[in-house]
Amino acid sequence: MRSAENSPPAFNWDDWYHSVGGRSIHIREVDDILTQIREFQYPRFTGEVHPRQTHFQNPVQAAQTVKEMAFKMGADEVGIAEIEPSDIYQGREVKEKYAIVVGQRMLWRMFQEVPSHDSAVECLRVYFSLGEVVIRLADFIRSLGHPCTVEHPIGDSDVLHVPLALKAGFGELGRHGSIIHPKMGPLFRLGSVITDLPLQPDQPIDAGIAAFCDKCRACRIYCPANAIPDERSPEAGKDHLGNDRYMVDTGKCFPYFARHNYCSICLPVCVYQHKEWARDFEGFQTQLFPEIDLQAPPPPTDPETPKHWYPLIKRG
Repeated sequence: MRSAENSPPAFNWDDWYHSVGGRSIHIREVDDILTQIREFQYPRFTGEVHPRQTHFQNPVQAAQTVKEMAFKMGADEVGIAEIEPSDIYQGREVKEKYAIVVGQRMLWRMFQEVPSHDSAVECLRVYFSLGEVVIRLADFIRSLGHPCTVEHPIGDSDVLHVPLALKAGFGELGRHGSIIHPKMGPLFRLGSVITDLPLQPDQPIDAGIAAFCDKCRACRIYCPANAIPDERSPEAGKDHLGNDRYMVDTGKCFPYFARHNYCSICLPVCVYQHKEWARDFEGFQTQLFPEIDLQAPPPPTDPETPKHWYPLIKRG
């Protein structure tokens, strides 16, 4: 299965960092986790498929089995989506039919101040932790005699995690371009395992989140790079509910992200569900709105590299 003609190119982190003068953030814990992902996880993306195939009564039973195993392995949300050409990065090919989308929450207590050392490390911690879930889930599916492919939460993926997660019922697309989950809010990460094991797909949900985002502008107000839009962009296509999409100006967002602890301000300032998702249920004393360190943004950067379309928001 080939990607659709209008699907976006894979995000090239190296080209973007180069375009803004390199990654000026040096956090030892982050670099250590990135090294662990490359050296400990990447070699485990592939594995032997058991020669004897396990057969399920139907795709519903197969999906239930896979989901139960993913939750046991540490997932906070799991859903199934059927892969379409628009879910594949431009120029890539995918032979598998189904995506098992896995989500894992980030700890709110690490986002009490943003951008910060703690918030940056937490993002990478979950990339590694969730990476372990998808790798182990792939091993489980291979043990059932079914081939599959790991689509790590950080790295060179063939599929777009966000559109697949929307189809798998994870929530709705927020103004800031990330999914808002009904229970986890926006503070979570995504990974996938793709396979031809017949699975019952889940359905997109309409929980009123898109309507909430149309009224709330918290992420827009607090974006230090002025990169989040006031209005939806009809040119950007429709979301899974038929709404015009919000499109973040990544030419403004990424230069700030690359200089200020990977920013992430737009996520913890989200006030959906009165921030019930942000309460810390493990006894840590936290506040429901973060301390925000707003710095002057650097000039926008639009690198000469294949990239998805984005509007030049309020460019002078």
